[in-house]
Amino acid sequence: MTVKEKQLIALVTGAGGGMGRETAALLAAKHGMKVFLMGRNREKGLEAVRYVNERSGRNDAELILCDLASLSSIKAAAEELAAVCERIDVLVNNAGVVTIRREETEDGFERQLGVNHLGHFVLTGRLLPLLEKSEAGRIIVISSGAHKIGQMNYDDPQLLKRYTVWGAYGRSKMANIWFTKELAHRLAGTKITVNALHPGAVSTDFGVNRSTGFGTFVHRLMRPFFLTAEEGSATAIYLATSPEVQGASGGYYYRQKLAPVTERAGNAEQASRFWSWSEQVTGYHWPQL
Repeated sequence: MTVKEKQLIALVTGAGGGMGRETAALLAAKHGMKVFLMGRNREKGLEAVRYVNERSGRNDAELILCDLASLSSIKAAAEELAAVCERIDVLVNNAGVVTIRREETEDGFERQLGVNHLGHFVLTGRLLPLLEKSEAGRIIVISSGAHKIGQMNYDDPQLLKRYTVWGAYGRSKMANIWFTKELAHRLAGTKITVNALHPGAVSTDFGVNRSTGFGTFVHRLMRPFFLTAEEGSATAIYLATSPEVQGASGGYYYRQKLAPVTERAGNAEQASRFWSWSEQVTGYHWPQL
């Protein structure tokens, strides 16, 4: 691993394409960071690494293979990073999925919550020692305005009784905000901050089922109204780099400005309860901060 003196180090999940790839490219090209691109597909990941290196004019971007639907894969990826990386200055939890029908992760979690929240919950905790070595670590969590429809039913946490695609997605995005709020509380007094954001409606293949073609027509029809992947990454880049938010933590941003969340998403007690539930179901207990 090559790191220039005082060069910041970033890790972006879901960086094989779309907004994650653009976020990685901008952090590398415009802000001079060494970027680790995390993804589960080697071919797409290596192609994204080449794209980022071409944009930056350097050859220091690297791929870390990791399937966020697998706790064992997350553990292995975190161990790989610990072996090759001296610290992490910026962590962008970007990866996300939408599943039309109910699916499960390798560990038996409903897939949208499993990948969009639980995978990042465990990954971030395992990377905490590297973030603590940064002079001012920043964690950025990609949430969504869909958090407004999110609800958590602890009597049916895996949605075995009732599953709807947008209900599951909204829940996972509310989970991102609960995670951000509770983590900010736990990080108080440290050098690490965490903030969430809504990127807007971004034109990527997110939500398009490649095997059935579901969503392709609607996506094509709405494309003129969507943001490009680069435009959608603007708030993530802002939170990762701007001195304006240095030290700011626990916020939810849209268009590079603080934005309101629902009363449920902003409830500290519910965020704390959900954190405890997340530890219980994953079997991963965060280190004391």
